[in-house]
Amino acid sequence: MSPVSIGILALSLSIDAFIAALGRGAKRQGIGLGRAVRTGMIFGLAEAVTPLIGWTLGMAASRYVAAVDHWIAFALLGVVGCRMILSAAQGHGSALPEHTSPWALLATAIGTSVDAMAVGVSLAFAQVHILTVALAIGVATTCMATAGLMAGGVLGLRFGRIAEAIGGGALIIMGCGILISHLAA
Repeated sequence: MSPVSIGILALSLSIDAFIAALGRGAKRQGIGLGRAVRTGMIFGLAEAVTPLIGWTLGMAASRYVAAVDHWIAFALLGVVGCRMILSAAQGHGSALPEHTSPWALLATAIGTSVDAMAVGVSLAFAQVHILTVALAIGVATTCMATAGLMAGGVLGLRFGRIAEAIGGGALIIMGCGILISHLAA
């Protein structure tokens, strides 16, 4: 997987956390940088761990599905991408709960990371260095969630829906690329 592909994947998967943080920032003015960074780190950690879990599950199952692995990766990335586009079109952006106790924040971070687990499963069928990908996803999510909290009051939720649709499209394109490269080989 090229560095550009890893970067696109990391940004695409960090969109949910960005939208959740953007929504919270839009509701609550004046969030300090320290609090925004701590919140971003919680989201980044959850987003980095879940693809590792998915990749581990995918590797465990890979010998049983080796003949159709490219179709599985294509389907998973396609479904996640379509879900992101539909969510953006319907205006169902993620939002942090009004009360952000550490447990509520962690639950939201895990909730926005479920897509990353499905992508991790699909990455088990591609030749990738999963630790590099997980680190890139975690760093991108930390930065995006922090930026979302800080910019929420200015950008509002509309921008977040556009970003979610673009991220979904990027995942669909990535899934198509995996399928095409396997079928062409």
